[in-house]
Amino acid sequence: MLQNNSMLAQLKQQIRQTTPRAEGVIKATDKGFGFLETDDGESYFVPPPAMKQVLHGDRVEAVIHENGDKKSVEPEKLIEAGLDRFVARVQKREGRLAVVPDHPSIKNVIKARIKNSLDENSIADGDWVVARLVRHPLKADDRAFFAQIDELVAKSDNPAVPWRVTLARHALEQECPDAGSEWPLHDEGLTREDLTSTPFFTIDGEKTRDMDDALHVAIRAEGGWRLSVAIADPTAYVEEGHAADLEARVRAFTVYLPGQNVTMLPEQLADDLCSLWENQDRPALACTLDINADGSLGEYRFFAANVKSHAKLVYDNVSDWIEGQGDWAPADDIAEQLSALRDLTEARTAWRNEHALVFKDRPDYVFDLDAAGNVLAVRTEERRIANRMIEESMIVANACCADFLANNIGHGIFNVHRAFEPEKAEAAQEFLAGQEIVVDREALTELARYTELKRALESRDDAWLDARLRRFQGFTMMSAQPGPHFGLGLAAYATWTSPIRKYGDMVNHRLIKLVLKGEQAPAEATQQLTEQLTERRRLNRMAERDVKDWLYVRYLTPAAQNQDTFEAEVMAINRGGMRVRLLENGATAFVPAPLMHSDRSKVVIDDKEGRIQIEGEERYKLGDPLRVVLTEAREETRSLVAKPAV
Repeated sequence: MLQNNSMLAQLKQQIRQTTPRAEGVIKATDKGFGFLETDDGESYFVPPPAMKQVLHGDRVEAVIHENGDKKSVEPEKLIEAGLDRFVARVQKREGRLAVVPDHPSIKNVIKARIKNSLDENSIADGDWVVARLVRHPLKADDRAFFAQIDELVAKSDNPAVPWRVTLARHALEQECPDAGSEWPLHDEGLTREDLTSTPFFTIDGEKTRDMDDALHVAIRAEGGWRLSVAIADPTAYVEEGHAADLEARVRAFTVYLPGQNVTMLPEQLADDLCSLWENQDRPALACTLDINADGSLGEYRFFAANVKSHAKLVYDNVSDWIEGQGDWAPADDIAEQLSALRDLTEARTAWRNEHALVFKDRPDYVFDLDAAGNVLAVRTEERRIANRMIEESMIVANACCADFLANNIGHGIFNVHRAFEPEKAEAAQEFLAGQEIVVDREALTELARYTELKRALESRDDAWLDARLRRFQGFTMMSAQPGPHFGLGLAAYATWTSPIRKYGDMVNHRLIKLVLKGEQAPAEATQQLTEQLTERRRLNRMAERDVKDWLYVRYLTPAAQNQDTFEAEVMAINRGGMRVRLLENGATAFVPAPLMHSDRSKVVIDDKEGRIQIEGEERYKLGDPLRVVLTEAREETRSLVAKPAV
């Protein structure tokens, strides 16, 4: 008997070793079946019965079954669950508790229990919660999916659902940090220059409260300008290691959402004591720098100061005045500076166009909301001259910070962006060669060579080429060591101009102050901190996008009901269709392949090349303009659906 058992086990092992298998990630569809997508690009059909054992996003090992020329897979082993902590809606039916994950590709009703510390009576059908998946059918000893509810996020009728649910999904804080009681100004051993009589000014949005930066501009007798940049100084109130500092370190950034900000620092500091309000004396960290007539940077000097803003200006008012529009006008001493700052900006932009890189102008889309969070309108805000004036001032000030830290300390918090990581540079080179653009590898990996290539590519004004090339490019990372910023075309870039809302800027403030005092700098920032800053910035941007998507669906529901037509551009193409941006309001909509032609077989999508053929002719490609009809607004998935206009 034992011998038979041993032989049986050996036989099973042999069968297992010879049975074809595949590893990949489950992609669910809304029709019950799914696909297993492998890392090498293979795709296997997963029939509906097998899909009941897995969830969208699960990484599994599956057995391959062949039936003639058709292949399917049966998931056998869970490698990594696609769902762990998730936001869901509660379902209560006849005393039975379940949750439905808030995910466009997961519709499973999962049985659930409530965490012991929660009151079950406080959670009702339809409420929003945070849950964890605690059982999975492919795990040993688990026979079904099961979840635990850990947190109530919002009641079903709470008007703040879009904000609360989004912040919970990304595990971001719901409220501003506790203000504490008192915030005395600390004696840091710095000599502060008294600049309170110097007519600094701020330019911000009309409703901005956390004003980080104030400027003063003077025309130099020898030509060019002297720009003084005064930056709010929260580290004068918040010592390293203080509870507020530790909390800011965790949050890393202020989260800016339509209609709501969740500050990094307590509001008493962010919006009051540190903010550079008009006619209020404030401690500041400052930099005076010389800009030559050709826009190049001359000498600069960092120092501590006390400043007072003499004017709180608004972007649109300043732009209107410079462009000769509207009735608003600044005081004479401010007017002279604004004219000088305009000239400085044009010179600096021209210099960066020739020696570095300048981002293409894209409009911002601003939501006007009522008290209940309903969207009244979506306004388009172009990057006008006043916006560019502040942007150029901050870029040159941050370039000075990078140079100062690199030369005096050798480390800090730097924004490092390499256009192409080494592993993608070769693929990008091959892609360009396929477009008859022959470049050396160094043109993709060396800053000076890359800026030349980038300017040459932009002169082509080829939206498809730009979009395709972006697929090979990397993202900006936070680094303790100086490194190039290919996006700006600068050898190094370190921000210090937004310490109220960026923890990395607080770190750089403290380092600059140590140099000013002649004290020894601490060890460089840990990899854990730089990775935390990078990840938090990513999550904040995703949260902003998700709230906007929710609000867009609510705002554009009447337009979908009316089948309104919009001008759009193709921003992404995948196997199922294309994603477009509506130019009027910035919303994104998906155009599925079946809505491009009544016969789906006549639609051929090349998602790798970013092109779509219909009836054998190329009809759409990345970057193309087109007109679309909005057909659906689905709040349950926060998605808009459109079709090409006839």
